[in-house]
Amino acid sequence: MRIRGLGTVVACVALAAAPAALAAAAPQLFGTVGPGFTIKLNDASGARVTQVDPGTYEITVSDQDIEHNFHLSGPGVNESTKVETEGTVTWTVTLQNGRYKLLCDVHPTSMRQDFVAGTPPSSPPPVAAVKKLTLTVGPAASIVLSNPAGKRVTAVKAGDYSIAVRDRSKVHNAHLVGKGVNRKSGLAATGTLTWKVKLSAGPLRFFSDRSPKTVKGQVKVT
Repeated sequence: MRIRGLGTVVACVALAAAPAALAAAAPQLFGTVGPGFTIKLNDASGARVTQVDPGTYEITVSDQDIEHNFHLSGPGVNESTKVETEGTVTWTVTLQNGRYKLLCDVHPTSMRQDFVAGTPPSSPPPVAAVKKLTLTVGPAASIVLSNPAGKRVTAVKAGDYSIAVRDRSKVHNAHLVGKGVNRKSGLAATGTLTWKVKLSAGPLRFFSDRSPKTVKGQVKVT
């Protein structure tokens, strides 16, 4: 009876320990930096890591170059090896739903790898910068389109523009015509105003409605 009781106790302890052992076995990832300008993070199968499930991971990093380091960062994680040292380290990290990056701090643009944990919300598309131009008419019989440096332009890239219109003539006005664009100032008015326009590929003409054949100009939108 005592033997059976001891066997029962041992069995119960083994069953109780099994879940704990399973819970302690975190998935493994493997990072390498060097030799040379290489940095990577692979899974246990050797595949490059691009997306993983959120959770706790054991990451073993092999630093093989004294001129580089391995820096992993993202939500809740900021681990790195040291530049000018080599060796192997193991980190236990908890990856949250989000975006992560690994890079060399000395060469962050050329030595880098990004990956995601879970399904983070997509990043909003970058907002294109609004370019600036100046359209000046007068005070004499002239009209000029110039860049922020004050230089006359003959060609511009397609996109969104903020055009400062400087009307310095009570005789002439500024009239801008292009694909999807038709804006003009008053003939008898002077002053400064701003047009927000989207320029598309094609010719872009500007002229005075008083003298469209002589007070005029044109640029190419590419």
